[in-house]
Amino acid sequence: MELSVSFFAARPHSCVLPVVPARPDLKLRRRPLTLRRRSAIRAQVSDPSRCRETDDDGFVLEDVPHLTNFIPDLPSYPNPLHKSQAYAIVKQTFVSPEDVVAEEIVVQKDSPRGVHFRRAGPREKVYFKSEEVRACVVTCGGLCPGINTVIREIVCGLNYMYGVDDILGIEGGYRGFYSKNTLQLTPKVVNDIHKRGGTFLRTSRGGHDTQKIVDNIQDRGINQVYIIGGDGTQKGAALIYQEVEKRGLQVAVAGIPKTIDNDIAVIDKSFGFDTAVEEAQRAINAAHVEVESVENGVGVVKLMGRYSGFIAMFATLASRDVDCCLIPESPFYLEGKGGLFEFVEQRLKENGHVVIVLAEGAGQEYVAQSMHTVNERDASGNRLLLDVGLWLSQQIKDHFTKVQKMAINMKYIDPTYMIRAIPSNASDNIYCTLLAQSAVHGAMAGYTGFTVGPVNSRHAYIPISRVTETQNIVKLTDRMWARLLASTNQPSFLNSDEVMLGKVDRAIIEQINNRKITSI
Repeated sequence: MELSVSFFAARPHSCVLPVVPARPDLKLRRRPLTLRRRSAIRAQVSDPSRCRETDDDGFVLEDVPHLTNFIPDLPSYPNPLHKSQAYAIVKQTFVSPEDVVAEEIVVQKDSPRGVHFRRAGPREKVYFKSEEVRACVVTCGGLCPGINTVIREIVCGLNYMYGVDDILGIEGGYRGFYSKNTLQLTPKVVNDIHKRGGTFLRTSRGGHDTQKIVDNIQDRGINQVYIIGGDGTQKGAALIYQEVEKRGLQVAVAGIPKTIDNDIAVIDKSFGFDTAVEEAQRAINAAHVEVESVENGVGVVKLMGRYSGFIAMFATLASRDVDCCLIPESPFYLEGKGGLFEFVEQRLKENGHVVIVLAEGAGQEYVAQSMHTVNERDASGNRLLLDVGLWLSQQIKDHFTKVQKMAINMKYIDPTYMIRAIPSNASDNIYCTLLAQSAVHGAMAGYTGFTVGPVNSRHAYIPISRVTETQNIVKLTDRMWARLLASTNQPSFLNSDEVMLGKVDRAIIEQINNRKITSI
């Protein structure tokens, strides 16, 4: 479906961009623009009906749904921020409907302009009267530093910026919609929750029943839903949006992506990640002190990272005390030339100690083989991981004591739950505030079925399906992994002979780099 226009439609939610911009610095060319709309969100697969045609210079806008798409006569109102003291001196209070954020900012001279998203922020018109808003907030999935900050700032943003007083907290995750009482949230109630770890509203995995949830939303008169959670939770948010649209309800559904592993696609990073990397330094430092104080000390630190090794990679780069980092994306082997055992022995001879950091998802195939286990999954559909840290520690100990006849002092540290449970640091607190306020602005402006996050440091509204269709993982072919290898001087476990022999060929690397999400 091709949409070409030579003027800007009256409504800010239109899925076309103006040809002649209000701001000259945006520099949109004078030619019809074609953009890609996602008229229906799909949690698992790309929507076959969506259009990906572009104009001559390759400009594409991935738009998000708006309430007026299925409620055409919905009235709009002046934004209350017109009268806000906080925004009184802001030079440009409202985001222009022409403002977009580019997904790729490193381009060649003649390359297409590429995919863009709507810039997040307050709009001049809103589609809810403040006194008629009944909002709710729910948290789902595992814990992560910063959840309470997001809850607090959604409540305070709705109240302080838009004068909304009726805000409900849904306790215990998705099942809380239909199995628990709600909690009335006010700025006073949430005033200091950002100083605590965990989630003030409690959480759970699974429990998603679209019909029951939307029935409850309808029965309670809720018209704004803020959903904080990871990729599985956001898939659930997409299903809620679809059912809301099907019923023709004036309900804005906004997702705030949460994952400590930093594996959400499109956005620069997820909240809580900086805090996790910072806290991981304490565990790495403790391991280093322990092994440095004994003869032939071997320290193993297991960090979070089910499918993505970002925490392990960034914690290793930040520490400088790590000798080897193992992540799910990079296969490794223990025995033989260039293997982990050989590397550990070399470092013990050179330094008298070695520190290994590994993500929890690394080497799972080896652990499963040795334990003869079958794949099991939790309530969210995630594969239950075996303890690769204990397994690797035992393998190293057995090799050096039984094969090498060499006594070693093994120290194993698993700080997983200590990291997950702490409050967010200053950087993440600021980030959580921006996410929450962006979500509030978007919902009040009538956008729905969207998630928020920074794209190249600019916050944007992104279709939920874009952040759930793939996972963000460490790409072995990118420079960041090369920087880590250069920093630790560890083996890559990938050499040219192996590539030539097809053991770890380009197709396997591409499969790792482009792994699809299939669980809900």
